[in-house]
Amino acid sequence: MLAYDIQGSGPGLVLLPGIGGTAADIWEALLADLAAEHTVVLPDLPGSGRSPLPAGLLEASAVADQVVATAHRAGLNDFVIAGTSLGAAVAVKVAARHPDRVRGLFTLCGFARPRTTLWLGLEVWASLHVGDDDELGTFLTSLFFSEDYLDARTPEVARQLTARLVASAAGTAQQIAFALGIDVRGDLPAVTAPTLVVAAAGDRFVDPEHSVELANGIAGARLAAVKGGHAAACEEPGRTLEILTGFLRDVVHRAHPGVSPTDAVRWPAGPGPRRLPTVPAPRHSHER
Repeated sequence: MLAYDIQGSGPGLVLLPGIGGTAADIWEALLADLAAEHTVVLPDLPGSGRSPLPAGLLEASAVADQVVATAHRAGLNDFVIAGTSLGAAVAVKVAARHPDRVRGLFTLCGFARPRTTLWLGLEVWASLHVGDDDELGTFLTSLFFSEDYLDARTPEVARQLTARLVASAAGTAQQIAFALGIDVRGDLPAVTAPTLVVAAAGDRFVDPEHSVELANGIAGARLAAVKGGHAAACEEPGRTLEILTGFLRDVVHRAHPGVSPTDAVRWPAGPGPRRLPTVPAPRHSHER
């Protein structure tokens, strides 16, 4: 069973983190607002926070089933699930395997499988982690935050932010290996819940094209974008919250009694492949 935190009351919302971090830390900037209207359950992936690390390799179906069992233990019979980074891939697996439980799927800076640049970044992360390299914090900071965001902060502050969001969890190495081997492209057609895929335009770790791949694989999925980098929930909390709460209103608050959660809200697929929406360019320092 996964360890979890719980906040608020109302319709269920499950928030999943990425590699090394806890859900409470990754989603911290949005939690108070989300918990005002929802029962927010924050499971930690195996090896992070208080969640134990099982023997052997992590497997996507097993982790997805653990997430659902954890939500049920927290009192949620059905829920919207939101995941960022690796948590997004796990959320896709949850939605595909448990359509009766998932009312909506929201991904942020997510991926279905590691394309080449992400694969290389994960390999470097794994190498620096195993060697306990002092440069690991600098490397992750350069990948997790956008240039504009880092330009407004000292290197020390930026590294402190990274250390809080991506802790040296006991299972970090296993979670990196999990990310390197994960591939949920085959699960995308099985997702029947309303889906909103959100990319960060300045993401230097998980390229926005990963989000395009997710959206193109899920029937009726919407695709949106925010400014900022991979740590969008920290870097662009206001806009990320606005998009997520709008999605929650569509999925949860407009659902009619007696209508199946998977049928309550459906968006028609477009005539062709989705493409990343444009977002306003970040302001330069002299424009602030």
